[in-house]
Amino acid sequence: MKKISVVDLSGQYIRIRKEIDEAIQGVLDSASFIYGPDVKLFEEELMNYLNTGQVITCANGTDALQVALMSLGLEPGDEVITTPFSFISTIEVIRLLNLTPVLVDIRPDTFNIDESSIEKAITECTKAIIPVHLFGQCCRMETIKDIAARHHLYIIEDAAQAMGTEYLFSDGSVKKAGTIGHIGCTSFYPSKNLACYGDGGALFTDNEKLGLKIRSIINHGQRKKYFYEDIGVNSRLDSIQAAILRVKLKYLDEFNNDRINAAAYYNRAFEPYTYILTPFRADYSTHTYHQYTITLLGCSRDSLHEYLKEHDIPTMIYYPLPFHLQKAYADLNYKEGDFPVSEEISNSVLSLPMHTELDEEQLEYITRHVIHFINNCKSK
Repeated sequence: MKKISVVDLSGQYIRIRKEIDEAIQGVLDSASFIYGPDVKLFEEELMNYLNTGQVITCANGTDALQVALMSLGLEPGDEVITTPFSFISTIEVIRLLNLTPVLVDIRPDTFNIDESSIEKAITECTKAIIPVHLFGQCCRMETIKDIAARHHLYIIEDAAQAMGTEYLFSDGSVKKAGTIGHIGCTSFYPSKNLACYGDGGALFTDNEKLGLKIRSIINHGQRKKYFYEDIGVNSRLDSIQAAILRVKLKYLDEFNNDRINAAAYYNRAFEPYTYILTPFRADYSTHTYHQYTITLLGCSRDSLHEYLKEHDIPTMIYYPLPFHLQKAYADLNYKEGDFPVSEEISNSVLSLPMHTELDEEQLEYITRHVIHFINNCKSK
């Protein structure tokens, strides 16, 4: 059996090596390393894939979130609602811009923001909501859109873990994650479903005015060279990464299907065991399994993590401490117990290996050891 990885980047590269190598060589031959043709072509191709008005690439997913907030003209002290259970970028960019994060607990099933609690968190200072499509499944965006419309709020979707996921509206229409709110943001970090071989990110919007503003901000605030209309940053996707992403975009649906098939294997293996909760599937969203995250009932997550490590099965704990309990955000004056679902989930979930190169032998080995641990735990 080949070595098990949480994410097998080398295996996927070998699978498409010829196309990747040719794409990189093409950029080297052209010497167009910054804003070369591949950047523009990738933006157009991703725009067509997402069926959205504009795609603007940038240097990474954190910058995408920051630039999205910068483009809205918010003032220091304005409030932005988000979840305490996500990667730190979501709250980090809010604080960097001297905005005020307002946290709302997550749903115990999808681990996404609890849309039923958002309205209670809105004040006269609230200006935006950042729903995070965690682990590959959409938040309940139809409800969130209705709330935002009633209160005249912006929606910035953090879709970094849900590239290719589809949201199913009650009227039968379908939209891709990141194209539902005013601005969508993603990361192309190497472990993502659509990933480059370094850092990269992008923003999506159907709003032409916002698109122009975003494109200006990521390039030092200039809309015309050496003429600066906005306060900006330097956040560009380089041409080599764009060329790599152009290749990988062609395979995105195939790669997502590989993840879905691996998740189906896990689901079948764990179905008889009531002490293992497999990822919940909402009826309003597809799931592209950026992570395959299980919840343990009555057994120690940390003990399973160590047991699997001893048997050469790497796993990840996303995320061991919610935002409101992190030292850096103590001044927000939240306390333990304020977001009980996030706190409970942080202590009980474990993400198993999930990527496009998992084979049946590996999946059988992983599931057998998880089940063995659970059975021993329950027999004590």
